[in-house]
Amino acid sequence: MNMKRLLIATDNLIEQQFYIKGADKIIGRTPEISVRIKNSGLVIKRFKTLFYENLHLFLEEKYHSFFAPFREIKGMDDNYIQEILQDVQIKLATMHGTKFDVLILYTIVLSSLISKMRNIHFKDSVDEVIKRVKIKNHKMSDNEIKRELDKLFMRNNKNISILYNLSYMDALAESFNFTKVAQTCKIQKGKYMNKTVDLILKAQEKNDLISLSS
Repeated sequence: MNMKRLLIATDNLIEQQFYIKGADKIIGRTPEISVRIKNSGLVIKRFKTLFYENLHLFLEEKYHSFFAPFREIKGMDDNYIQEILQDVQIKLATMHGTKFDVLILYTIVLSSLISKMRNIHFKDSVDEVIKRVKIKNHKMSDNEIKRELDKLFMRNNKNISILYNLSYMDALAESFNFTKVAQTCKIQKGKYMNKTVDLILKAQEKNDLISLSS
């Protein structure tokens, strides 16, 4: 019974705010924005297999062994695996003495793993956005650009949210050698990076005008 629940939970946790099942569509934090990427569903299916094949290790509480196969994902290495393991252990320690369902534990474990993978690749996209902004406005500092990016993220800006997920999809596609999917992701990432750059530059122009008038 636990295994069936965990399989369903795996699907839900991987797909939520990321992928529309059966549609080959990558979405932002909300379905307001989506990008159709042919065969992305096959990449997601391959990714899920990493979880399905190792669920028995999770149920046996062999967390390090459960995480180990995810080194197959681009950007993941032993150091990141160790960070995720420590993150999970800290969260479990705070719940010590509390009776909780295995599904809650699995959600904690998967959320830590998926968040780490997403953030690794989104950071690369952020670095590229910063680089592109500075080409167009060399006066802006990294901190100023990051501050504008944070504002966009906090406002759930659709360009940022889809870029976040396209970065993740690109990494998964590369990891499983879906070359054409990865290539499409890169093209789409470039498009939303440029839109984000334009938003940052406009925000800075507005800030400059306010500074001049004050």
